[in-house]
Amino acid sequence: MYKSKENFEFQKKLTFIIVFLFSIKLIAWYFTNSVAILTDTLEYTINVISGFIGLYSLYLSAKPKDKNHPYGHGKVEFLSATIEGTLMIVSSFVIIYEALNNLKHPHELKQLDYGIYLIALTGVINYIVGYLSIKNGKKNNSLALVASGKHMQSDTYATLGIVIGLILIYFTHYAWIDSAVAFIFAIIIIVSGYKILRTSIAGIMDEADDELLEKMVSYCQENRRENWIDLHNLRFIKYGGTLHLDCHLTIPWFFTIREGHLEVDELEKTVKNNFGDSVELMVHTDGCLDFSCKICTKKECPMRKHEFVKTIEWTIENISIDNKHRLD
Repeated sequence: MYKSKENFEFQKKLTFIIVFLFSIKLIAWYFTNSVAILTDTLEYTINVISGFIGLYSLYLSAKPKDKNHPYGHGKVEFLSATIEGTLMIVSSFVIIYEALNNLKHPHELKQLDYGIYLIALTGVINYIVGYLSIKNGKKNNSLALVASGKHMQSDTYATLGIVIGLILIYFTHYAWIDSAVAFIFAIIIIVSGYKILRTSIAGIMDEADDELLEKMVSYCQENRRENWIDLHNLRFIKYGGTLHLDCHLTIPWFFTIREGHLEVDELEKTVKNNFGDSVELMVHTDGCLDFSCKICTKKECPMRKHEFVKTIEWTIENISIDNKHRLD
């Protein structure tokens, strides 16, 4: 819950900065009448809308669980990112239309030097804020902040290209460069919007995150205890900044409830040492069977039926199956 509130406070600052930068871009467009700057400004309108949508989504995400939302409100962040990605793609087609229209009916450009300074300034601020947003989003598992940060950094690259284009126009006086720059960066924005949209839909559909799963499996393998004979049926669902993880842990069948509970506590500590308190772990304990002896490393087991043969190393493939591991 603390991380959700931290995300919300960061998004408030982010939204204020976005509105400020949008105002600067409007002034730059007013001075220059450049369709390339209009492209940047139109695209940044999406940042403003997304900023407020993201703010609301993180406000909901930070709310505690209730009767109607037993897993919390974190899924709303995926909806926020979906809207942002969609708006980016839609705005790109508007930009392409304006660029083509400007080729047919060129606008008179003016005061390009002022436009270059102002747009360059927004680009620098944008990149720094975008970097901080991605950093905070990854630290607190917030897709909304990561999406906003990536969007802002893609804006920075677009802004850099627009500044280069304006400089070329300033020295060469070739007005068609204005439309060419707008068209190129409209394509870049479409690609960025698609990536954000793809990630958010994957979250809504609970698509497996192989990178996250690999990290978790590797960490559990490195910190494996001898009483953790087997780990299987591991699954997790993302709810915004919270990860809900469940799995089956095989322990010696003769353990008492107290002993089994201590092993579960150790597994929870291991996971939270790596992923923080944003993980909610649900562990089902299974008792070992005779065939488990061959993969069990417990040295002093009074109930051993077979000699130890070898350890089965946990991988993404075998830790996700719904069966106890065995050699034969």
